[in-house]
Amino acid sequence: MSWDQVIDLIISILTTQTGVPNLLFKQVIMVGVAFFFLYLAVAKKYEPLLLVPIGFGIFLVNFPLVPLMGYTEHGAPELIRAFYKYGIEWETIPCIIFLGLGAMTDFGPLIANPKTLIIGAGAQLGVFITYVGTLFFGFTLKEAASVGIIGGADGPTTIYLTAKLAPHLLGANALAAYSYMAMVPLIQPPIMRLMTTPEQRRIKMRQLRPVSTREKLLFPLIAAILIILIIPAVAPLMGMFMFGNFMRECGVVKRLSDTAQNALMNIVTIFLGLSVGATMEASKFLSLKPMLIFAFGLMDFVVCTFGGLLTVHVMNRFLKEKMNPLIGSAGVSAVPMSARVSHSEGLKADPDNWLIMHAMGPNLAGVIGSAAAAGMFIAMFQ
Repeated sequence: MSWDQVIDLIISILTTQTGVPNLLFKQVIMVGVAFFFLYLAVAKKYEPLLLVPIGFGIFLVNFPLVPLMGYTEHGAPELIRAFYKYGIEWETIPCIIFLGLGAMTDFGPLIANPKTLIIGAGAQLGVFITYVGTLFFGFTLKEAASVGIIGGADGPTTIYLTAKLAPHLLGANALAAYSYMAMVPLIQPPIMRLMTTPEQRRIKMRQLRPVSTREKLLFPLIAAILIILIIPAVAPLMGMFMFGNFMRECGVVKRLSDTAQNALMNIVTIFLGLSVGATMEASKFLSLKPMLIFAFGLMDFVVCTFGGLLTVHVMNRFLKEKMNPLIGSAGVSAVPMSARVSHSEGLKADPDNWLIMHAMGPNLAGVIGSAAAAGMFIAMFQ
């Protein structure tokens, strides 16, 4: 082989087999987006368990010629495509996450104060307002439904619904949902202060009654019966949620409950984050619809927070014992972040005002409410 042939071979390899000459400016922008989410996770500690794998997924997939999200010549999915196909497309990972969430959840505050279910329902206001609003910007009915659910601040539900109705929007929807969940401490407090007076923020609520083991054991069974009978489409999510909670409360499968809460939850979170992040390729993300999704997602989250606070104000007109309106913002379902924010704002108004357990009621109701809203959309459009 002559030197000219060697040089031609090297040039051919460099131009066809390496990423450097194939790197696009859009991909550089997306690597910057990945760095931004990694910064939020590492430096600001905003939902690091989610934003680290999501950010790294965005980072990896935006290099040219990477064998991560395609298929081999034999038709087998490449590495992250396999996570996506069997975990997201087959709707497995969101259901497993709900199993883990159920095993982590204490429904005691909701059982002790069942009227907070109404707050969780009221906090879904933004879901339906956003659904209508997106239709005016060229979104289809299914796309609008998948965007509307972002305001419920429930990442697994957003992924589950989007995978069913509008899988091409999965990356943008999931990233918007988890981004706004992470930024709950920034987004919600100004809305809470705007919609409440100092006197209202100082309202002290009576300590919740003790909840018996029998009540906690019966709750997931009764809730599953009612929810699945009314909204069958949401059975995979709510069924796993209540199953996880039943394992927690029955006390005879502690090893299974511990696995669901820890090892299993950590594993699927890694696969979920990488899969979602890897859908954010520059060619798909840097277009009009994903940008609109982020704008509508923020509006959605704000209106849902407003809806929860407004619901408490309305309920207080009919209650002898007033509720602190701050707990209304916890109805958006970002568990337990939004409940902590309600508690934090209460302490700022009165250092002796402990709202955390009261806020957990609407927080858990929001999880059920957002899943119910998703079930309604699935029943309507699938």
